[in-house]
Amino acid sequence: MSDDFDDTPEDPENHENAETADQDENGPDSSKDAQDDNLLHFNPWRDSTGRQPPVDVFGDEPDPEQIVTFMEIVFGFCEGLIPVRSFIDKGQGIDGRPHNIWLAADHDTGSRMTTFASWAAREGAAVYVIPGTVRETGQAKAEDILRMQTIVTDLDTGDIAAKRAHLERHLGPPTMVVESGGVTPQGQNKLHIWWKLNEPAEDTDIKLLCRLRGDIAAKAGGDMHFRSAHQPIRIAGSVYYKNNLKTLVRIVELNAHLEHDLAEFAEAVTGMPPAPGISLTPDFLKHGKPEIDDVLTHPVREAGQDDWSRFEGASAAIGHFIRMVHEGRMSKQDGWDGICGYNAAMLRPQWPVERLKRESERLWNRHVSRNGPPLIRLDTGAPAPDDMPAFTLGALLDDTSPMPEDIIAPRILTPGGLLVLGGAPKVGKSDLLITWLVHMAAGTPFLGFRPPRPLRIFYLQAEIQYHYLRERMQSTGLGPGVLKAARDTLVATPRLDLILDDKGCTRVAAAITRAFPDAPPDILCIDPIRNLFDGGPEGAGENDNSAMMFFLKERVEALRAHINPDCGVVLVHHTKKLSKQQLSEDPFLALSGASALRGFYSTGLILHRPDEEAPERKLQVELRNGPALPPKLIDKVDGKWVELNPMNERLVRRDVGAKHDAERDRKGEVICGLLQEEALQGRMYTMTHFAETFENTGGLGGQSIIRERLNVLTTKGYVKFVRGAGATALNLAAERSKYGYLCVENMRLATGREHVDRSTGEVIPELIDVLPSHYKCPQTGAVLPVENPSLWVYREVEDA
Repeated sequence: MSDDFDDTPEDPENHENAETADQDENGPDSSKDAQDDNLLHFNPWRDSTGRQPPVDVFGDEPDPEQIVTFMEIVFGFCEGLIPVRSFIDKGQGIDGRPHNIWLAADHDTGSRMTTFASWAAREGAAVYVIPGTVRETGQAKAEDILRMQTIVTDLDTGDIAAKRAHLERHLGPPTMVVESGGVTPQGQNKLHIWWKLNEPAEDTDIKLLCRLRGDIAAKAGGDMHFRSAHQPIRIAGSVYYKNNLKTLVRIVELNAHLEHDLAEFAEAVTGMPPAPGISLTPDFLKHGKPEIDDVLTHPVREAGQDDWSRFEGASAAIGHFIRMVHEGRMSKQDGWDGICGYNAAMLRPQWPVERLKRESERLWNRHVSRNGPPLIRLDTGAPAPDDMPAFTLGALLDDTSPMPEDIIAPRILTPGGLLVLGGAPKVGKSDLLITWLVHMAAGTPFLGFRPPRPLRIFYLQAEIQYHYLRERMQSTGLGPGVLKAARDTLVATPRLDLILDDKGCTRVAAAITRAFPDAPPDILCIDPIRNLFDGGPEGAGENDNSAMMFFLKERVEALRAHINPDCGVVLVHHTKKLSKQQLSEDPFLALSGASALRGFYSTGLILHRPDEEAPERKLQVELRNGPALPPKLIDKVDGKWVELNPMNERLVRRDVGAKHDAERDRKGEVICGLLQEEALQGRMYTMTHFAETFENTGGLGGQSIIRERLNVLTTKGYVKFVRGAGATALNLAAERSKYGYLCVENMRLATGREHVDRSTGEVIPELIDVLPSHYKCPQTGAVLPVENPSLWVYREVEDA
């Protein structure tokens, strides 16, 4: 499936609502006047149309409980504004213009949506929502969506029960199933199937989420318009009006506790086969022009005796061989031989050679004018079947010749090896890589990695523009001797706007040949994979195993074989978010994308921060061609990368580290103290609310820092939670947070009532004890019930 999105809004319910025709691109009309005209300053007690609304005393009414449940499932973890839209469903004999409102995603979203749905029901209007949040009122385009926490598919045709069973069999039970109100011609209720994520998708993850919605729809026969982030959908609990049918959009299955990890769900979608009777072949390939395989293998006679004419067959065959030659997959002579072979074998009678040449030259000139000059053919050097090497055990035991010299010792990069360097954004990955490459190009050791001599390195990078690249090179802080030795042996590109497809590989191969005309490079470095990735004919992304293998074999290996089969390849890749426990158990699971990458490389390196507030980084090493190497603790000191002693005691920047430790302890004490003081004033907080309220208070820093300290405090047991029945017993509003209200030891909450001390006559506020109902498990991070609320348990942590 493609990652490209159609930014044109599609009407819900199979485009039967003509009222949305005034909508431009992804939301309300983009012009100022039209936008003002489409905005509604919502007053539920005012009839904005000025007419008497129709009344149906026997019809369904909005269900507040279902609306609240729906909004919690779809927006419970999100922040921002929710775009909502209502308009008159067809077939009622009444008219009305659409109305758009934007609701804040907070604890009161469900009640406000219930009010709006009730108003829309009195107007005979359906209510839709975009299942994502935006930043500002008036925004509703695909690029405006900031967060999405659910994956949905709309089943509105065919055997819906069978499609639902297929989805549940391969993707697991859904979090929520909604009957949208419509009925198929076969009498089955149309369904919306929802899967909730364990955290909101943001930035590039939204593109992945939308691609998954498109993939699910394609494989299950659902509505393909949900591949776009801005596609609206009916709200459960609202009323469905269409063609004189009035019914409730209702939740028929709810598993509110089911949440899914986006990466794991993506793998499940990738592995899911199409439902029975579903074909992934586009309609335009099923009919019309014949497939090229049919053209090349079926004879065609004169006078239109067959499915296509000799001219159509010859033109298609000539066009096929021209494309092969132009894309570098076939030499000109081989292409001409193929054209002549088709003419002799399939055209009856065959064309004269002169006509064949004339038509070939005409089509070639037209193809070049449209697509540019032809590409150089990359010879992959793949061995023929007869050349496949195989050795007996005796031959391997008797071969005592010296081992090949490492490109980078000890066994970090071997001849023909592939090294993958992964790290999160802003962890210092590019800075470390540049310093490392300069040392290797100069022939000097770096962090214990040793080159045998100055290495010739081609650094193909697609992130840093020229001026900022030269600024980085000039500020490496390396000695003049190292820089002088590497001046001519390290060649780097500025940020490139290309993909490593056939054309891109040819351009890179030509650039490498120009950079090293006398001898091929020892190392080819590609930084990063994501910006240059080509997933092959299917256009799949880096999360697809087949696409990743295509990129590694057909692009990276083909390029290596063309420039130097023995050169080492370094690939730079991003990592995904993992918990500290997962990262410590197997750091290489953090590499983004398909698992095929880990099975292909000969060396893996992961750069990460064990402590987000400490400057030290850890470099994990995984070798295929050598013994295991211990991880390296490294840091940049005085502008230079150095290896630190991995023992617990700090040997470098000890004073600074101690200050950081003290500051972290101080922030923890401030947070606990604020929670105590606020409770005495009758106020309790969720984690998000606390971070927003006390940002830059008491030197706590920004929201993200407060969240990090709260995560540490909850894991160590200094802060626990009150949720569910415990919160209700304290007369607290139903919490929207995943964890509940924050609670510390000996916390007392002011009830707002007062009582008189009988001994002194003093009027004092009434306080009640706050006991935790849940805590965070330090091993798994799960929220578990407290066994004995009266006994406060702290996690035992040894001093590091």
